[in-house]
This record gives sequence, C-alpha cells and structure tokens, in this order.
Amino acid sequence: MNGKVRLGEFLQTRRSQLQPEDLGIPGYGERRRVPGLRREELASLAGVSVSYYTRLEQGQSLNASPQVLDAIARALRLEEAERLHLHNLARPSDTGSGRGRRPAPERVTEATGQLLEALVHIPAIVSGRRGDVLAWNRLGHALFAGHLDPGAPDRPAERPNMARLVFLDAHTRDLYADWPAKARAVVGNLRLVAGRHPDDTALHALVGELSAKSTDFASMWADHRVTACAVATYEMRHPLVGPLTVTQQTLSQGPGPDQGQNIVVATTEADSPARTTLDLLAQVSPQHDPARPGVRAGSG
Repeated sequence: MNGKVRLGEFLQTRRSQLQPEDLGIPGYGERRRVPGLRREELASLAGVSVSYYTRLEQGQSLNASPQVLDAIARALRLEEAERLHLHNLARPSDTGSGRGRRPAPERVTEATGQLLEALVHIPAIVSGRRGDVLAWNRLGHALFAGHLDPGAPDRPAERPNMARLVFLDAHTRDLYADWPAKARAVVGNLRLVAGRHPDDTALHALVGELSAKSTDFASMWADHRVTACAVATYEMRHPLVGPLTVTQQTLSQGPGPDQGQNIVVATTEADSPARTTLDLLAQVSPQHDPARPGVRAGSG
C-alpha cells in the first residue's frame, strides 16, 4: 500500500469518526447517507478548498505543506501523536536503493544490556521497533512471558513478538484483565511505527499476518487510531502469583545504534499489595544465568 493510499484512508476514517454536532455544525434534522463529517465541512473547518482536500483524501496529492496538515489536524481534533502521524503519512517515501529490502535483525547494544542487568528488581524487556523481544531480564520474562523459553530472544528466528503475543497467545490474552485496552495500545503503537517506516517490509508482513489470524486486530487496525505507548497502568492476572497492578513505562532509545528500540519496565507502588506480589514472583520464578540474565548484548 503506497503513501497516498495510507494518507487517504487515515483522513477518510478519522473524518467519519467526527460527529457534526460535536463541532457545532447544525444538522437541520437532515439524514446523512454516511457517518461523520462531509468533505466540504472538514475542508471549511481546515480553511482549505474542497477540491484540494478531496485530492488529498483520494490519494491524488502528497504535497501538502506542514501548515495545511496542521490545519487539517486541528479540524480533525487530532492529538499530538496523531498529528505527527498525519505528517509522517504525508511525507514522500524513501525511493532509494534500500526500499523494499527486509531489514537486518536488530541487536541489543552493550550499554542497553548493562542497563537491563542493573534493573534486577524491576521487570524489564528490550523490544525492537516492530515489538520483537530482543532481550529481557529474569523478572521481565517471568511477568510477561514465563511460559516461553527464556533464551528465545537470543535467537532472531525465534524471538517473541509482543503484538503476536497479545493477539494470538492465550496466556498473554488472559494476563491482562482489560485485554481490549492493552490490544488497542499495541495496535495504536504499530500504526505510529508504520507511519514512520512506510517501507519496512517486515512490519507489513507482521500486520498482514495479524490481520489474517485475528479479527480483533483487523477491526482495530481499520480504525486508524494511533497511540504513543509511554505510560499505562494495567491490572494483570498472573498464573503463578495472582492479580497485581503495574505501571508499564516505555523508554525510547535516542539516536545511535539502538535507535527505535524501547525498554519497557513494569513498576508497582511502594508498600502496595502489587509490590508484595512482584516480590513473590521474584522468589518463585526460575533462576537464569546470573552473569547475563536473559541478555547477550550484541547478539542477533
């Protein structure tokens, strides 16, 4: 799917999700043939001509200025992450020689491996930009995927993928009390990544696989919602230690060899039942190699 089609689908879907009465547009009791705003209403709110907006939505133009895109974002009531996503969709794709090639396997740097080891008492995983688990510490493995081989992240062909786990793995689905909220966050984040990396063939393959295997994923993907997964609180139901509430924080790596990778940590409130439950999980979870707990920096 090319950039023009992706931009057009995003604009059309988000326009259909806006109700005229929410924006102060009088309906005069008329019955609309399609849900949401009409193109001319959205164009008027954005201060652009109907013909120009129509060309954008029909994929006939990809030369919108940042100012026009911001005006459309305001008219669509987009949040900041959604506004940036709109800009990414409108950016011409890279047509260089590397287009369409399958990216090389991602690697965990020595510095990231050391940080993961230092987080002894905090569940943590390192994920690639598509959600592949590149490494985890002992508690991260025990909390998020204790039913899987702890050495799987060290073998690129067998690395777990968090989106696959959330949508296709029964253990992970049962792990979250509010599974739909977790699922929407995963899909929203994948949408952001797809906007930033439109030529990532591995990402396209992942989306295609999940769409074919999960009707839930296909429905959420078609919604075109985007989410920056920075901080979220989840009630988890762990099969070994029972319920606990954790705050999942995603720490994005900056420029460098590990750019695009994230460190996901799960924290609990001090002196809370969840902290006690997490301590219990640390006691009952299997011990891994104490020198390198689930990390082989630079592997892959």
